[in-house]
Amino acid sequence: MDVRLVKVRISRWRGLLKTFRWKRLTIEWKVRAQNVLLDFKEYVVGFVQTDRAESHRMPREESAVQMQIRSLRETFFVAVASGSGCYIHVVENTARNVKNAAQKKSGIKGEGALNKLAALFEIEEEDMYVRAEKVADAVLADLYLPEYEKMKLVKKMAYAPRYENWEKLGILPGGAKSEVCHGVVKCSTNLNSDPVDMLKDCLKLGISTGIYGLTLTNLLNDIVLGEPKLRLAPVGLRVIDPDYINIMITGHQHSMFTYLQERLTDADITEKAKQAGAKGFKLVGCTCVGQDLQLRGAHYEDVFDGHAGNNYTSEAILATGAIDAVISEFNCTLPGIEPICDELKIKQLCIDSVAKKANAELEEFDFENREQVTEEIIDKVLLSYKERRGADCASEERVELNLMEEHGNERTLTGVSEGSLKEFLGGNWKPLVDLIVSGDIKGVAGVVGCSNLTAGGHDVLTVELTKELIARDIIVLTAGCSSGGIENCGLMTPEAAQFAGPKLRAVCEKLGIPPVLNFGPCLAIGRLEIVATELAETIGVDLPQLPLVLSAAQWLEEQALADGCFGLALGLPLHLGLPPFVTGSGAAVKILTEDMKELTGGQVIINPDAKESADILEKIILEKRDALHI
Repeated sequence: MDVRLVKVRISRWRGLLKTFRWKRLTIEWKVRAQNVLLDFKEYVVGFVQTDRAESHRMPREESAVQMQIRSLRETFFVAVASGSGCYIHVVENTARNVKNAAQKKSGIKGEGALNKLAALFEIEEEDMYVRAEKVADAVLADLYLPEYEKMKLVKKMAYAPRYENWEKLGILPGGAKSEVCHGVVKCSTNLNSDPVDMLKDCLKLGISTGIYGLTLTNLLNDIVLGEPKLRLAPVGLRVIDPDYINIMITGHQHSMFTYLQERLTDADITEKAKQAGAKGFKLVGCTCVGQDLQLRGAHYEDVFDGHAGNNYTSEAILATGAIDAVISEFNCTLPGIEPICDELKIKQLCIDSVAKKANAELEEFDFENREQVTEEIIDKVLLSYKERRGADCASEERVELNLMEEHGNERTLTGVSEGSLKEFLGGNWKPLVDLIVSGDIKGVAGVVGCSNLTAGGHDVLTVELTKELIARDIIVLTAGCSSGGIENCGLMTPEAAQFAGPKLRAVCEKLGIPPVLNFGPCLAIGRLEIVATELAETIGVDLPQLPLVLSAAQWLEEQALADGCFGLALGLPLHLGLPPFVTGSGAAVKILTEDMKELTGGQVIINPDAKESADILEKIILEKRDALHI
């Protein structure tokens, strides 16, 4: 391939991308820019692979095989390891925050959640704070084990039939942090070239991700942040109140915001805001940490405005002009927000160095320095407000507001968790099981994960698939950025029952619930696993036998692939709107789409069309119902 030609093509793409830089933030322009980027990446990858093949002077067939293995190892496997590492980072920080709170003998808001975990871990201590510290220590001890030593809590947390399956397959994970390191090592050039072995490691990473990074992060957060409570709440850009100093929060580590949330409502801080011309401070939810705050919103109504939107909505949230600062601590904080923040004079702060943005100031959170860091953050946010729209801000310096007060709705059901839903049903799962057995609810679909700009555009496939599923009497449970798009479209309001099939609609109208139940952030995929496990226990079957399917229709982040590996390890069918990084390996594709059914019970389904995907998922649900004779 002529290098001069490549340079000409790259120059052309660079020119095309420049045209998108200052375009209005519409779905049309986002999709067009994304298509140019994808075209560019595909061309460069093709050039690199061709160049390598020619330079190695290998026979064509051998070169193709090598490229297939390299594609699997250097894209999919490394992405799963990276995604798992992200979640393990989150649960590690969360466990440390629980431990520190226990040592300070303060900040325990969910004693019920603490008692559940203590009983599960067989920890018996009279003192609540000693119990909390030992629970946190048990989690941290497992995370820090070597790769060759199996984690102890897996057996306590996992559904027994699943544990037996994992043990039989040899995919029980060792220490979670060591497993990530082990996976990264295997991804290095000229090391692992066995697709079966690599995919087994992906399942191990999926298990440690699911049990620790997802399920235990939620339950530990319940201890220090309070357990979710059902309530109706506003969502969308309408939640932004320009009379307040507004802080948009992004990331996944809610326990890092605990002290800030409480400090913002103190009388002296509110007085500072009033002197600057505002009524006080408010947090505006964005991405998964916003979903988690919304989930627990009943505990924070005085400081939380509401959840405005998911990852790609963050640009529109900032474009309203009413956001005075962004505080981020993890993804999905898009780098695309940086020029918008600069243009609108929005202060960017980061409290975890792993998520440091080029234009953000680092105010690294540590439990010991939380008071100092919090005061510094508040002072910087206050100054940002004063300089861009405070009472003394000159008119020529004042930022113009472009509010969207009609966006979203006022009646989204939130606070749904394995605990609050069971309580709503009377303290057990029998009412839900009865509805499934009778066919009033045909099955359950977990629509989870990210949003992206492909697969139809921002949230398009996710929302359309959800509509198709509920129209077939399949109740939908959501977790992740997908929740943000679905709730903003009104499908999580009780009135959305009108879009459901006749049987599901009757159930929803009788119970006063929507056909789509929002479990919150992507971390809440762990809560969906608890629901699925308890349903299986109630019926007396293994997870793969349930009329239950998963879809991460518009996955984006590496974490989504680690989530998907957890779903496959649980034995669940997993739909993706776009293929993961495995299509270069025929062996990997066959294992994931066909052979996995014989190994764990799971399978990967790839389809970008909402109706066709719903048809496939409905067929799987009907087959599982037939097998259960219901």
